[in-house]
Amino acid sequence: MPDRAEFEAVFADLRAMLMDYAPKLKVVHDKPGDYYLDTHTIGKNKKPIMFAAARIGKAYVSYYFMPVYGDAIKGMSPALKKRMQGKACFNFTKRDPELMSELSRVTRQGYEAWRKIGWVE
Repeated sequence: MPDRAEFEAVFADLRAMLMDYAPKLKVVHDKPGDYYLDTHTIGKNKKPIMFAAARIGKAYVSYYFMPVYGDAIKGMSPALKKRMQGKACFNFTKRDPELMSELSRVTRQGYEAWRKIGWVE
């Protein structure tokens, strides 16, 4: 059985990481266990492009990070890659300060890559 308190701690770390970007993006959800940021850029589907989100699920806490598409992210460690499910989702079951620090760096790198193409300010 997953440790709910641990999941909430992981979520708090991920939410805090994303809150740094909130002033320049659109907060879609900010409720317990669900934090979601969109860009102000409208995509081909006529909707804002998702930047990132954190969400508590049944088996893990997920971090969805769209800038990982298009190979804008370089130099991810094998330990962080191991947390990936699919292309743009990282799953965690417990706090890991080292991985959170690396994920913070990757998030900055992705934001900067999207800033260069004009998708974020």
